[in-house]
Amino acid sequence: MSMENITPPSAEKIAKKLSIHGHTRQDDYYWLNDRENQQVIDYLNAENTYLEAVLAPQKELREQLFHEMKGRIKETDMGVPYLKNGYYYYTRFEEGREYPIYCRKKEHLDNPEEIILDVNILAEGHSYCQVSGLTISPDARLLAYGIDTVSRRKYTLRIKDLSTGELLPDSILDTSPSYTWAADNLTLFYTRKDPVTLRSDRVMRHVLGITDDKEVYVETDETFDVGVHKTKSGAYIMITSESTLTSEIRYISAKTPEAEFVVFHPRTREMLYQVDHRDDKFYILTNWDALNFKLMQCSLDQTSREHWQELIPHRSDVLLEELSLFREYMALNERSQGLTQIRIIEFRTGKEQYIKFSEPAYSAYISNNPEMDSFQLRYGYVSMITPSSVYDYNMQTQESVLKRRQEVLGGYDQSQYVSERLMAVATDGTSVPVSIVYRKGFTRDGSRPLLLYAYGSYGHSMDVYFSSTTLSLLDRGFAYAIAHIRGGQDMGRQWYEDGKMFKKKNTFTDFIDCADFLVREKYTSPAHLYAMGGSAGGLLMGAVMNMRPELWNGMVAQVPFVDVVTTMLDESIPLTTGEFDEWGNPKNKDAYDYMLSYSPYDNVRRTDYPNVLVTTGLHDSQVQYWEPAKWVAKLREMKTDHHLLLLHTNMETGHGGASGRFEALKDKALEFAFLLKLEGY
Repeated sequence: MSMENITPPSAEKIAKKLSIHGHTRQDDYYWLNDRENQQVIDYLNAENTYLEAVLAPQKELREQLFHEMKGRIKETDMGVPYLKNGYYYYTRFEEGREYPIYCRKKEHLDNPEEIILDVNILAEGHSYCQVSGLTISPDARLLAYGIDTVSRRKYTLRIKDLSTGELLPDSILDTSPSYTWAADNLTLFYTRKDPVTLRSDRVMRHVLGITDDKEVYVETDETFDVGVHKTKSGAYIMITSESTLTSEIRYISAKTPEAEFVVFHPRTREMLYQVDHRDDKFYILTNWDALNFKLMQCSLDQTSREHWQELIPHRSDVLLEELSLFREYMALNERSQGLTQIRIIEFRTGKEQYIKFSEPAYSAYISNNPEMDSFQLRYGYVSMITPSSVYDYNMQTQESVLKRRQEVLGGYDQSQYVSERLMAVATDGTSVPVSIVYRKGFTRDGSRPLLLYAYGSYGHSMDVYFSSTTLSLLDRGFAYAIAHIRGGQDMGRQWYEDGKMFKKKNTFTDFIDCADFLVREKYTSPAHLYAMGGSAGGLLMGAVMNMRPELWNGMVAQVPFVDVVTTMLDESIPLTTGEFDEWGNPKNKDAYDYMLSYSPYDNVRRTDYPNVLVTTGLHDSQVQYWEPAKWVAKLREMKTDHHLLLLHTNMETGHGGASGRFEALKDKALEFAFLLKLEGY
């Protein structure tokens, strides 16, 4: 069947006037905002049918890609066990099964295995299953966990008695997977979600066997979310209220679960802080008068800010990201010149050490270290050519031992691939890092395809990673690059500040400048240049496509946040109120005007656009499905080219796509088949 015989769907136009600040927008596809409307479902299904018809010639390629990617995964596999409270905990997978099996062994690894939770059993009869928040009681007898079988990120809290294997009758709906046991092994703290906005807005106290749960804290500020956790020491239970720029912590002793929570330090606008505990001190990681954060400490009975003492001062060139406390040492995750590093300081002597890494582009991070009384620091390491690795580092001898490296089946040879770290120069003179990987033999003559990826929002740093699935592109001649654009924290906190609110367009121009740089350096050309981004990275795709449509041959926009103004004006939509400090509040005219100037949906115009694949999930709780659906409908109406425009809606999932480890590969196979089709496959 030729493309000429395949007619794309055409969404009905029903004019909807949206007015504010004396300005009126007309949204002809607003009606798609109704998942209960059968006409909406029919339209989404029609788009799916159209996609399958257009990509029918690539059906075998999609199957090949799926089996190729699945074939690199070691199906029967096990993570590295970690010790906590007398048990070694680990996760393993079995051949042919989609979901993890959570296990433990008492005291020694040669003791019998105890399966504490088999998610494959929980997933039976469900097209989607996500289990999260697994939390073991202090006496190691009870397991609390959350399960979501819809993909709306509303978890049902369940409790399992590990001594008998029985599931207790306690069942609580609409929770976040944030559960914390008190020291009595009977009391469990959890967070509830608002059923409409899905905001985690209250902390509840549940006592086993009692159905009347006590509300211990309600967050009335709609720009804040709440969470509950225990300090690493296990001594304190902490409630954290946090917005984009401000946080506030309340705490009680884990031994007195019925006590009233006490404010650690009152919330102060644009001051963030985190707290952990060791011996007779609290340790505070904060940006108070410290853009890149600093480390403070205080006594247990005087916690307000005037009593904090500085341990590690602010540095303008180093971002202090994470603290992990041990009895004799503390480990810090820091970021310098866009690269992560791990710093270790001995409490008694003040001596410090850094773990050394040699590759030009890599990511290193502190992993799971639940035991205070340990000299071993577990950390992770990965690069674009080195598979994900887990090390144990002896903080006394300064020796690292590799515990596990992701096994890539099929004969992966790291020496056949090249990774580089480049620097592009943005329009305003800022140097923007670009990490790139390709197979040896890749020629820089502008004729080779390149996929450029980025995110650039929420201060989320886009660290490099190893992807066995991406080998399917690299082995077919593609290069894969990550643009470390402003809006993340890749180069420090200022990098984030310069890519949000009224500086958001720096994110988009950085991405374009990185693409132009790669073209100038002949890594690719506009005829072979592709872009990919998801969620807020999907907003990036829509914005740069409007700004420079001729620069790209194709784009993949995954669950894209593209209807910025309308969404941010609707406070009933999940996530909206908590993001005013990221994007601005369009109820203010200056914010409205600025957001309107880049919102992808509002800036679609009559022009030639590149080939585009858009993906979404019907149950998405973060970017509602109607944003990409409306965007595609408007692009169909306005674009003046004959390029591909495809929308794939997964009718059974949400923001994260399929929940199984193999089902998710089908989505990746679709994306890659789309890109390879554009390269003549």
